[in-house]
Amino acid sequence: MLELSEIVRTYRIGGQSVRALDGIDLRIDAGQFVSVVGPSGAGKSTLLHLLGALDRPDRGSIRFRDREIGHLDDDRQSEFRRHHVGFVFQFFNLLPTLSAWENVAVPKLLDGTGLRATKDRALELLELVGLGDRVEHRPSELSGGQMQRVALARALVMDPPLILADEPTGNLDSKTGADIMALLARIAHDDQHERAVVMVTHNTEAANTTDRVLTLADGRIIADDSSRAAVALGDPVAEVR
Repeated sequence: MLELSEIVRTYRIGGQSVRALDGIDLRIDAGQFVSVVGPSGAGKSTLLHLLGALDRPDRGSIRFRDREIGHLDDDRQSEFRRHHVGFVFQFFNLLPTLSAWENVAVPKLLDGTGLRATKDRALELLELVGLGDRVEHRPSELSGGQMQRVALARALVMDPPLILADEPTGNLDSKTGADIMALLARIAHDDQHERAVVMVTHNTEAANTTDRVLTLADGRIIADDSSRAAVALGDPVAEVR
């Protein structure tokens, strides 16, 4: 699904050049739940931004389903993100004045889909993530775990093949975090859809439940442990569509 070849990304900070990524080669296939770990400054967020077409490499190739996405212009980057990537953030990024279903619906409404069809899809996804009884609640009326489930439903509303999660359990207690990890695993492993999930995390316990753990240091992949199988830590839904 994704192939990165000789990726280099350098930033100018305080008049100095800092190489955030230094020759990354990586392949991620559909059906994989991949975690990215490493110390602060290792290049984890930079890698996630490049995968989601939020940034461009200085050198190298990023191919998504045999299409080069590493050097798209701004408009084509935006189009790629809208239709191919679902983002999940540590701080949820929900709109406080909107209900749960309205937050889920926003990407599809902005893409021009009619309200009725969009609402039906939003309600379906909220049911699938276990929030069928909270569809009219605003973020202030939801727990942290419930808000993250809304964010996951929103990430799925455009049916993207790639889900990128940035510290998705960072603001959750251990039990709620485990439920979110189980849900992310089911998203990746759903046989009806060709999806991959890539997660940046500092949580070693969470990373160890994923199919594959990439360890970054100084902008390089220093370990790639793909000899594991994801462990379901809960059973919030039977299937994620």
